[in-house]
Amino acid sequence: MTSTLTRPAPVVCAPAFGPNWFASIMGTGIVATAAATLPLQFPGLRTAATLVWAVAAVLLVVVCGVALARLRRSYADDPVMAQFWGAPPMALCTVGSGALLLGKDWIGLDAALAIDWTLWTIGTAFGLGTAIWVPVKMMTTQQVRAAHTFAGWLMPVVPPMVSASGGALLAPHLPPDLRPAMVVGCYAMFGVSLFATLCLLPQIWQQLVLGRADNVPTSWIVLGPLGQSITAANLLAGPAAEALPAPYGQAAVAFGLLYGVPTLGFALVWSAIAASLTLRAARRGLPFTLSWWSFTFPVGTVVTGASALFTRVHTGLFAVVAVAGYAALVTAWLTVAPKTLRFARRQATT
Repeated sequence: MTSTLTRPAPVVCAPAFGPNWFASIMGTGIVATAAATLPLQFPGLRTAATLVWAVAAVLLVVVCGVALARLRRSYADDPVMAQFWGAPPMALCTVGSGALLLGKDWIGLDAALAIDWTLWTIGTAFGLGTAIWVPVKMMTTQQVRAAHTFAGWLMPVVPPMVSASGGALLAPHLPPDLRPAMVVGCYAMFGVSLFATLCLLPQIWQQLVLGRADNVPTSWIVLGPLGQSITAANLLAGPAAEALPAPYGQAAVAFGLLYGVPTLGFALVWSAIAASLTLRAARRGLPFTLSWWSFTFPVGTVVTGASALFTRVHTGLFAVVAVAGYAALVTAWLTVAPKTLRFARRQATT
């Protein structure tokens, strides 16, 4: 009997244009933003990362244009494709953060802030919408069965965590009297994603154990909320220490470390599990689909999380995790991006 672990979800590779295409922007953008805070910096890295950010920005414009022209349905009743509506808001926020971290070198701080504020605002509103709308559709009108459970269910609930990280970068640029509200709002979005993830992880684990997961690459998505939550907790610690009254500001700094280290440990264990499942599936044949972008953004969030922890505690462990993870991220991107270009050419001719 052929294991279902090697069978890709049929809707993900459907010929119609769908929101899953925005995952390519997420995966490209994280290659840039992860480099900006990497513990190991070397000549040319920042320039190369800024170039990759520019590519992600162009991709965002192109994919948004194609979406407006070709997206014919909402996939609201599709239990698989509907999950990928979480990709557009994360793509927006990732490119926005890249503008502030890297793009300012080329376009100036004022322009970078304008871009980031615009993309973060749209992405945050969009992401909060998907975190509510997609679960509600699953609970009401979608014909969801137990066999439909897969790690992609995390996609619509992770965007608020990405917004929390992006908001932490923007908070220092707000007037001092507005920073507490921004910080508190970002922690609230942190909670939206964290508790939704805790609800979903046991179901995803069960499906993987039972061997009924439809798409092995999406098992890497679990790293997304894990790594992004570490990143958000530690990025928020900076503005929280200044904006919140004692003792809450310093408590936020402690929380970033005490939450981040155990979560990083679980993320590394999950990485080993996902890698084992992927290698097993690859030996049996793993055809390319857009779900391969799951090898990029989630890994990138672990890199940014480890880098954020390194800024708190300068220990070699966090540096090794960040640098090794970044090497894996770049390797994955160099593998997936060319295959996506060939796939896009085939799609354009159909």
